[in-house]
Amino acid sequence: MYDNMEYVYIKNVKIAKTAALAPLADVGDSAFRIMAKRFGAAYTVSEMISAKGLTFGDRKTAELLEISDSERELNGCYCPCGIQLFGSEPESIAKAVEFALSYKPDIIDINAGCPVNKVVSTGAGSALMKTPSLFGRIMESAVRAAGDVPVTVKIRSGWDEREKNAVQIARNAEACGISAVTVHGRTRMQMYSGKSDLGIIAAVKNAVDIPVIGNGDVADATSCVQMYRQTGCDLVMLGRATFGNPWIFREISNFFETGELTEKPTLRERLQVMKEHIELSARLKGERIAMRESRKQAAWYIKGIHGAAALRARCMMLEKLDDLYNLIEDIILLNS
Repeated sequence: MYDNMEYVYIKNVKIAKTAALAPLADVGDSAFRIMAKRFGAAYTVSEMISAKGLTFGDRKTAELLEISDSERELNGCYCPCGIQLFGSEPESIAKAVEFALSYKPDIIDINAGCPVNKVVSTGAGSALMKTPSLFGRIMESAVRAAGDVPVTVKIRSGWDEREKNAVQIARNAEACGISAVTVHGRTRMQMYSGKSDLGIIAAVKNAVDIPVIGNGDVADATSCVQMYRQTGCDLVMLGRATFGNPWIFREISNFFETGELTEKPTLRERLQVMKEHIELSARLKGERIAMRESRKQAAWYIKGIHGAAALRARCMMLEKLDDLYNLIEDIILLNS
């Protein structure tokens, strides 16, 4: 059924037409992306990175640009990796793009979809949808700075229900030389509540010739297929549904290959993958930093299991890997 759309090309970047991992601030670090790719993510994007922070030489901001060898090549396949930038000044975006290119991303993505106040209040993220002329200058400067590397943008359906201007923004993006546009079907004012509007994604797809990536409310293979069918989009991107659930990529890719749904992971598989994920984070960042940052990851992995409510409190106290191992042993005993 999907043989005629097995791959999508974003300029010169070939991506399997299954599911991609969205940029996830404070979540989608290298370890998270590697786990997603291990289970079949077709494409991943870095956490959202401040263009101004890069131009100011902030070390922690620059660290977010790093793409490990494990992300580049996995299971014998090349896996495209993108870097996402945000900002409200064309000049700083251009400088940030030039800086980011030294990390050899396959794609540069510009964020115009983040709805959180600390980003919007600076004129960046979703706020750019209210200033199309400024957004146009930002896109043009990014495309010029990127050279042969494709530049994409991630937008929302609009600012609110009265200002759903995703079609206008997407047409402008195409005119500015943008290679693909990702559309999250919610408005900025919806934040992450309510439902994603598949109709606006379909309208954008019908309005432009560049690839359109659909985002919002995809939680399994069935809803992924629905996104493709109802919008005609070229690729589907997953966000919050991946939290503690890298198996979603296996479920989706397997469905496209076989037409069958895979079984959900067993408790022991969930715990083993959680262990591998957090151990990987510890190798990449050091145990002290990784354990504190992995507390929310552990809580997501155990969601829905027997005794999860009480166990989440222990997740929030993880300090070292031994704490994780003890937690896993107790979960197995509690559920045996």
